[in-house]
Amino acid sequence: MEAKSPSASRTTMTDMVLPSETNALQNLFGGELLARMDRAASIAAGRHSRRITVTASVNHVAFNLAIPLGSVVTVEAAVSRAYNTSMEVYIDVWIEDRYNGKRTKANEAIYTFVAVDETGKPTEVPELIPETPLEITRFEGALRRKQLSLVLAGKMKPDNATELKALFTK
Repeated sequence: MEAKSPSASRTTMTDMVLPSETNALQNLFGGELLARMDRAASIAAGRHSRRITVTASVNHVAFNLAIPLGSVVTVEAAVSRAYNTSMEVYIDVWIEDRYNGKRTKANEAIYTFVAVDETGKPTEVPELIPETPLEITRFEGALRRKQLSLVLAGKMKPDNATELKALFTK
C-alpha cells in the first residue's frame, strides 16, 4: 500500500447558510455545522483510504465564532495522521465576507474515522507522510491526542503514553 500526503485527501466544501439552518439568533445551528464537517471529513478519509469510512469519534470541536444567516461557509478537511485502520481528520471552517472576499477562521474540529470493508470489518489504510510545516505539526500532535484519549478512556496506562510524558519531562 503506497503512502499518501495529506493533500491527497484534502476536501473543500462551500455552501451558504440558509434560514432553515439557523437558530433563534439567526446563526447556523451547531448540529448543522457538525454534519457539514462530518461529510467533508468522511470524504477526506475515503480519499486517503479508498475505502468505506465510518465516523469513530468526534475528538474536538471548537465553536469559536457564530456563523450568521447568509454567510458563505467553507469546510476544509484533510487526514492529519493514519494508523492501522483509523485516520485522524483535521477540519478548518472559514466564513467569507461576501463583499470583500476576506476569509476568517470560525471553527475547527478533529474527527476519527475507521476504514471498513463491505462487511463492516476494519481494514488497513495507507501510511500518511506530511509535507508542509502545518501538516507536520498536526501529524506530530495527533499521536499525543490519541494517547490522551486512550488514557482518559482507561485503554492505556499513563506510563505507556510516551508522547504525552515527553511534554512534561523536557
